[in-house]
Amino acid sequence: MPGDIPYPLPTLIDLKPDLASIRDVVLDGLGARPKTLPAWLFYDAEGSRLFESICEQPEYYPTRTELAILRDHGADIARTLGEGCTLVELGSGSDRKAKVMLKLLRRPDGYIAIDVSADQLRSAVHALAREFPKLSMTGICADFGERAEALPLEENAGDGPMVGFFPGSTVGNMTPEDAEHFLAQWAQRLSGGGMLIGVDLVKDASILDAAYNDAAGVTARFNRNVLAHIARRLDTDLDPMRFRHHAFFNPTMSRVEMHLLADRALEVRVEEHMFAFEAGEPIHTENSYKYTVENFTALATRAGFEVRRTWTDARQWFSVHYLAAP
Repeated sequence: MPGDIPYPLPTLIDLKPDLASIRDVVLDGLGARPKTLPAWLFYDAEGSRLFESICEQPEYYPTRTELAILRDHGADIARTLGEGCTLVELGSGSDRKAKVMLKLLRRPDGYIAIDVSADQLRSAVHALAREFPKLSMTGICADFGERAEALPLEENAGDGPMVGFFPGSTVGNMTPEDAEHFLAQWAQRLSGGGMLIGVDLVKDASILDAAYNDAAGVTARFNRNVLAHIARRLDTDLDPMRFRHHAFFNPTMSRVEMHLLADRALEVRVEEHMFAFEAGEPIHTENSYKYTVENFTALATRAGFEVRRTWTDARQWFSVHYLAAP
């Protein structure tokens, strides 16, 4: 019939954080010392669009380096994951890496995407459903950092094992202690399967500083969008343009830190609460921890996974690991 969609509609499940949750984390974060905001607040529709633009900037190496690893080692990765798995992508974003993986895999049994941005999730899952019409597709709008056991993965459970797909070195946004706890939960949830995970590696600080301070200023706009997102969702006089982007590599902590610095002393109202800022006072918006292959594999082992394979690019800038769950 005219107007029919020529592919099976994917299942979409909405578990995204509600307005009360956003209000609570913002009030708690701005009331803390030092002030901080969770990274998932970056990813409304505009934040997701800006992040995709970051991935295209010449200074930002992680996306193209990881994609090159997936393509260069695709046959080996497919053999390692085996036939008939259900791919569960955490923080799916756009469909570009999932598309590469679904083409590589041997007779995959399904695809589940988990992302906090409802608009991007819907767009990506529909695009993949058009390209892979025989594959069962589910999109879950949720913060994948929530308890793994609370996510309804059984909606798309096939006969094969579930393999988590956690690309982009998003694990680096967590402290190593939080990353170990997070992976331990998923080691249990993916029992009998495993996880394919991308991890950014330690490298020269000048490369890292450039990657998070692109010349076009896209990362700066992305960073300020966390405040614009809050302003769109809550009753506030918060002005993102009163804050400037600041990102740098902290060698002691082995992480890139992103902050927003108040351009002058000011007071900001959020709902019925007032928050004072000194000139130059930061809001800590994101960390991106950088690992060696050895210290990441040790962390994954402590979390209960068995590290089966590791692939890197020729420059040793980025790594992809297959972790087998017990």
